[in-house]
Amino acid sequence: MNTIADGLGVLLDPTVGVCLLLGLAIGTLVGAFPGITGTMAVALASGFTLTLEPEQGLAVLLTIYVGANFGDRIPSILVNTPGTPASIATTLDGYPLAKQGRAGLALVLSALVTTGGILVSMVVFLFAARPIAQLALEFGPAEMFALVIFGLTVMVSVSSKSLLKGLLSGVAGLVIGTVGRDPITGDERFVFGMDDLSSGLPFIAVIIGLFGIAELFDQLLTHRTSTARPVSSLGRSRPTRAEVRQLGRPFAVSSAVGTVVGALPAAGGDIAGLIGWDRAKRMSKRPEKFGKGSLEGLAAADTASSATLGGSLTTTMALGIPGDSVMAVMLGSMVIWGLQPGPSLFTDSPDLVITIAAIMIIATVLSLAISLVRTKGMVRLLDLPHHYLWTGVLLFCLVGTYATTNDIYTVWVMLVAGVVGVVMKRTGFPAGPMVLGLLLGPLAESNLRRALLIDGPSTLVTQPVSAILLGLAVLGLVTPLIARARSARRARSRATEADQSPADSR
Repeated sequence: MNTIADGLGVLLDPTVGVCLLLGLAIGTLVGAFPGITGTMAVALASGFTLTLEPEQGLAVLLTIYVGANFGDRIPSILVNTPGTPASIATTLDGYPLAKQGRAGLALVLSALVTTGGILVSMVVFLFAARPIAQLALEFGPAEMFALVIFGLTVMVSVSSKSLLKGLLSGVAGLVIGTVGRDPITGDERFVFGMDDLSSGLPFIAVIIGLFGIAELFDQLLTHRTSTARPVSSLGRSRPTRAEVRQLGRPFAVSSAVGTVVGALPAAGGDIAGLIGWDRAKRMSKRPEKFGKGSLEGLAAADTASSATLGGSLTTTMALGIPGDSVMAVMLGSMVIWGLQPGPSLFTDSPDLVITIAAIMIIATVLSLAISLVRTKGMVRLLDLPHHYLWTGVLLFCLVGTYATTNDIYTVWVMLVAGVVGVVMKRTGFPAGPMVLGLLLGPLAESNLRRALLIDGPSTLVTQPVSAILLGLAVLGLVTPLIARARSARRARSRATEADQSPADSR
């Protein structure tokens, strides 16, 4: 009981309240502007929050995370342009509804199911995270190494169309993670006489570069003046009882889908939204309406994508493996604050876990309130010229990165990472596996070396949990290859049948 009281008592601090409102405003605005992702916003904000107390910084970062998941529905519905990747599936039925004159109804229902999806997933977090963490506390070095490898391979397999590119990106992150000091002996490695590299690359600068500067540079290089204008006629916004009742089944199905998908490393809201939409379509009595303005389709997509927040938080806090790219940034910030997400967090700082859950729940409720009253004003913001936005983002990147160390070297690391990020984006290499490799590489290396020193290489396959996790890691890499080979074989078979059909008719 004292733990709960201590965790909730932190929220009575006025500074935490201000941080929460600030993060909520930033997140909602970020989501409403297409091209500015939640990951990018959290990465930028992290540079400014490192001087705050952990609770204050988490209030900013977590509410940006939540707010972006509400704001990104606006352009998806009104302009047919996802505000963030998590709202891709929202466009499938959201924009058709807007063109039918039901934009107001779509926005309100989207806000309601998004709220429900997040709250359901937070209940799962509150009940599931501690048992998972307690189980993980029994892990030795071999199991921890296998767990990191499993998380990395899952991210590699789902974050890129090319398994090879995802794998190379993850390996590059692991290599970068070796720069600095040896985790066992403390000897310098790959520093090339540069004192700045002795403590490793500043990963906040790398993250801001890969997710912030890279996105900015890419938009500058590919920008085209858009003639699309948001739907301005919102129509009625209050749903009828019949409309609310038909959302029950897709909401229940998609809540489960989103929570499970969110718990998988890198499988974020974009994947969950599409899976939830597809599952709801298969179970619907009116599947023909999906993609043409179905309220069920809209509810399924938004519920699934928003429910990933609790699942991702569970994986990050209980195991120390980021559930998505936003959580990867969050993990980096927590490490700088002296906190280590993972099993020990629930024994060393149980009150902080309660604080995190409370911040997420409060942010969700406040986001719903904002979503129900700010629609018309947000429509006008969609007409803001992009060059104003780009200038602000660049300034925040520069100032935020410099603020982390007060050293211009960090800014240069960020800019170099930004250039690397643009090249990766243009060539199809995902940034997620690289970031995960950079963050978790030292953890994997130190546990591997401890396991080898204690029991030798055989311990990796003789320990049941370690063997299972490594087996799942191999399976995660092999399964996509098998699936693609089968798809290619079926495509060739259909092509052969199509070629033979004209010959048979003759």
